[in-house]
Amino acid sequence: MLENLFGLSKAGTSVRTELMAGLATFLTMAYITVVNPGILSSEGTGMEFGAVFTATIIASVVGTLIMGLWANWPIALAPGMGLNAFFTFSVIFGQGYSYSQALTAVLVAGIVFVILSVTPARKYIINSIPKSMKLGIGAGIGLFLAIIGFQGAGIVVNDDATLVGLGDIASANVLLAGLGFIIIAVLDKRGIPGSIIIGILSVAVIAWVTGVASLSGVVGSVPNPTHAFSLDFSLLATAGFIGTAFAFLFVDFLDTAGTLTSVANLTGRVNDDGEVEDIDRALLADSSATVVGALVGTSNTTSYIESGAGVKEGGRTGLTAVTVAVLFTACLVFAPLAQSVPGFATAPALIFIATYFLRNLKDIDWDDVSEYAPAVLAAIVMPLTYNIAYGIAIGFIAFVVIKALAGKREELNAGSIGIAAVSVLFFLADALELAS
Repeated sequence: MLENLFGLSKAGTSVRTELMAGLATFLTMAYITVVNPGILSSEGTGMEFGAVFTATIIASVVGTLIMGLWANWPIALAPGMGLNAFFTFSVIFGQGYSYSQALTAVLVAGIVFVILSVTPARKYIINSIPKSMKLGIGAGIGLFLAIIGFQGAGIVVNDDATLVGLGDIASANVLLAGLGFIIIAVLDKRGIPGSIIIGILSVAVIAWVTGVASLSGVVGSVPNPTHAFSLDFSLLATAGFIGTAFAFLFVDFLDTAGTLTSVANLTGRVNDDGEVEDIDRALLADSSATVVGALVGTSNTTSYIESGAGVKEGGRTGLTAVTVAVLFTACLVFAPLAQSVPGFATAPALIFIATYFLRNLKDIDWDDVSEYAPAVLAAIVMPLTYNIAYGIAIGFIAFVVIKALAGKREELNAGSIGIAAVSVLFFLADALELAS
């Protein structure tokens, strides 16, 4: 049955290899079951940790099963890092959306993504986004995660004179967060699977034992996903909502395209013409997962680059993904444990993931100012404005204007010009809204 369903022999793999690959992938991304609920249920969002915990797992399981059983790719899905931070800190705190309005923006982005996934537009969009901007946006998301992590650890605090300042580095929270980062980095360097989740749990255990934090339980009943179908379409026709949904869509699309391309190269799914085979089903699986996630109560669900850990273990088919889905399902009963993990224990995970995103900068063309200046601008704006959308918008406007005035109009395409034009309208709408 498994042979017929996944084509194991043709892919040059076995059941045991696929199961072990699934375990490796799960260990590298299990941290999301703790981190995502922690971010979305931050004080002031109105969302409950337990409800988001269940929604996170449901979205991950459904999305990963679609990817494994239908697309037959060894890729796992879960709510995306960066997108969840944008959802909370930019959309809810920054723009004043309710969580229901933010979930509606995610749903709209997911539906548009589904439409793009079944049309030729997907290939055009992927090819029209300049490489430097893809890299700059990726790095910016990393910086955005980093500053959230530093604040969560208490390393960076508010300062009336300089906006931000250094926190109490002798406090237990900061010291434990620093220890967690070192544990994660050392284990990752030594190639030990699950370095992030091990680091989080190590800090949490120390905090529980020393009384810095309290453990409320390990296993319990599955929390009710009370935010499921909590949608609010009242802002649907506003320019701000359209811009927010576009940002969700754009980042999700970039993230997915990058992950699928990377895994395709590792699994031999790129043909002689350089095209990724069966990418249609993979894109549709990913976009469908975002729709499911929004409906059950979480931010964009996307393909995880951590799936590369399973691919390195030999995973080649959807059986790897199905294995991950089964393991995620088993996590549902550990809600009390997840909720007991303090914020300073998950903070080092955010900072470490940020360092991974920042590796994008090395591949930017540093000999061409019209390439690196807009990319760096996009990256810097994101953490300083606490808004991924602003970084994308300002970066693309700068890219088009600099290229046009520098005599490089031939390097511009309709896609880049279109994004820049939409970005200008986005800022004009914001300005008009503030003026009124």
